[in-house]
Order: sequence, then C-alpha cells, then structure tokens
Amino acid sequence: MEFKHKKLANGLNIIGEINRDAQSAAIGFFTRTGARDETDEINGVSHYLEHMLFKVTDKISAFDVNLLFDEMGAQYNAFTTEENTVFYSATLPEQLGKAIDLWCQLMRPGLKDDDFNMEKNVILEEIAMYKDLPHFDVRETCRTLHFGSHPCGKSVLGSIETIKALTSTQIRNYFERRYVPNNITVAIAGNFDFEKSCERIEKGCGNWKPAPAGRKIEFFAGTAKRLSETKKNLNCKHICIMSPTVGYQDKNAYAATLLAKIVGDDTGSRFFWELVDSAIAESASMNCDAMDGVGAFYSYIRTSSENGDKAMQIVENIFKALKKDKITDEELQKAKNKVLSGITIQNEIPMGRLVELGVNWVYLGKYRPIEEEISLIKKITTEDIQGIVEEFPLENFTQFSLGPE
Repeated sequence: MEFKHKKLANGLNIIGEINRDAQSAAIGFFTRTGARDETDEINGVSHYLEHMLFKVTDKISAFDVNLLFDEMGAQYNAFTTEENTVFYSATLPEQLGKAIDLWCQLMRPGLKDDDFNMEKNVILEEIAMYKDLPHFDVRETCRTLHFGSHPCGKSVLGSIETIKALTSTQIRNYFERRYVPNNITVAIAGNFDFEKSCERIEKGCGNWKPAPAGRKIEFFAGTAKRLSETKKNLNCKHICIMSPTVGYQDKNAYAATLLAKIVGDDTGSRFFWELVDSAIAESASMNCDAMDGVGAFYSYIRTSSENGDKAMQIVENIFKALKKDKITDEELQKAKNKVLSGITIQNEIPMGRLVELGVNWVYLGKYRPIEEEISLIKKITTEDIQGIVEEFPLENFTQFSLGPE
C-alpha cells in the first residue's frame, strides 16, 4: 500500500491509498456535515441535500446521471449520518477518470425549485416508511431523548413538520455554508494513478470558493431520562438504551468498541447468553457509536410485552456486574477476533477500504493504515476495558421503550 495526500489552494484535501494488486478503484467525496450541523428549523436538510445532488446540474439531467454511471459499470450511492454526508462509487480502474469528472459536476448541483418540490414528497415518504419500522423509530426517539439539547440529538431524516416547512432558499443557503472545499475530503482507494486523479479533481473543483464551516464540539453525558410509549399494531416490546462513552478521537475508542462486542454482540456475548439463548428476548444487541468529540453505547432489545420488565432487569444486572465480574481474557480475545475479522474482510476490496480511509482523515486529519488499526486493537488489555467500565458506568443510561397498547 502507498499513501498520497495533496491539499488544493482552496483547502480541498485529496487522499489516496494505492494498491497495485487491486482490480478496482473507489472514490468518495466526504463532506463534513450532517444532522448535528443543522438548526432545529432546518432539521433534515443534510439528508435532503444528499438526494438533491443526484438531480439536475447546469449541464446534465438526473436521467443522464444514471446513464453515465451505468455506462461506466459503476456501483454508486450516498449516505448521510449525524456528522457526514458521503458520495461514492467503485469502478474498474480505467473508468475512474470518468467517475471523477462526473462527481465533480454533481458536487455542484443546480438545486432547482422543480427538483426540490418533487424530492420533498420522496423524503416525506421515506420518513413515513421508517416510522413504520419500530426498531428504527425507537432508536431515533431514544437518541433525541438521550442527547436532549445537544446537536447530536437531531434526526438525520428530520421530521414531517421540518421537511414540509423547508424551502429551496434554505437548502441553497445551507449548501453554500457547508459544501465548501475546506470542508470536503476526496478519498480514493485501489488501483489508480494519484497524480492524474489529482489533476482531474483540481480541474473540476479547484475554482470552488472556501468559507468558514466550523462545528461546535462538546462532550455530553446524556440525560439518563426514561420514557415508555405504546403504539397500535405492535406485537413486541422494543427497547433502546443509550449511555455515554468516548468520542472517535479518544485513545480509548477501540476499547469502547470491544466492550460493546463483549456485552452485546449478536452471538457469544453476555446479552446473548442471558437474554437470547435463555429465550427472554428475541433479539438483544449493543453497539458503540464514536463521533466527533462524543460517543454513545446503543443497546436494542426486542421481546414480548410479558418479558419486557424481566429483560430490563437482566440488562441492568449485566451492566452492574461488569464492575465485579470483570472482563476475562477469553472474552476480550473473542471480541478482538470478531473486530479484526470485520476490519480485515471489509478492507480487502477498495470500496470497503474507502470508507475507513475517508472517515479516519475526516476525524483524525491523518492516514491510518490497516496495519496500525490492527496493532492498536491487539494492544488493548482487560485493564483498558475496565477503565471504560469505571469511567462510563453502563447503568447510567437513557431508555425509551415502545410496546403494544
């Protein structure tokens, strides 16, 4: 692997990890903006804008966009999170230049009123669809409850009210503030020529104007509120639990990830043996979401209404027992094997490597080769895990439950 970096005069960062043995090349435009960068009034605008970038530009139509990607044989898409909006594609190496040229155009969309009004209905339908998915709805609500007034509590999709009220002028203003070159990283992974790629990117993006695009970063310990609601046509009880942990930049971020695996992996975890294997819950999992300066553990439990209270008592007992029934060497090694397998398998192809490459640069401002990640994970000890347990007691959680009437 060979790493390359170039920063254009307008602040746009271009990073590349070259793998001559790869059979493909992947490119992504990582824009450091998401739900946490929105105001309450325009909540959902980042995700809305993600949709709009695939519409008309000054030179090409939405039909042309699909046609051009199809002609390249590209796999392409985009996603929006609380903190980032990412546009990406994977192609054969000889098609990468065309993909670069097309993305450079798409990253400066027309944002026409007709497209804006048409896409509004699509977004509203998407919100309604996710509202019908209890596991998604309970997590979204719990996130808002946990973070309270902290910006990370905002919904990526927004609400029906904010999307209906959103105007094309507001989306254009947001674009001009956040989609500036100094707030964008272009990452490329696979088999490609870095210098030629930089020339094409500079030709397409070099005239973009920089502007301030900061973000307020502060830790938040959570509200620890607990709320329960009922909903028609539900058969199961859906429970989401959130508690604070370290952010992405913290040296203990991998230790937090391993703790989540030990407590709540789909198989072989403490949740699995005490909740799923014992038939108390149909599903029980825990994940770590390390973000910009702040983090959260998410737990999701799906069970019958009759077992809801029993399941929660077991969860609380598991959390409290972590301090006395300390993590064993065997548990830690199993968790390491799972995380290392996931990282290695994902990073075997350029498209999988792309996200890791881009996200590391966005959050850390540096290149982190996969060998370094593997080394950092292998070095984590049971004492590191217990340090997370002591500093961030899991029993201090926010809870939202959604069950049948």
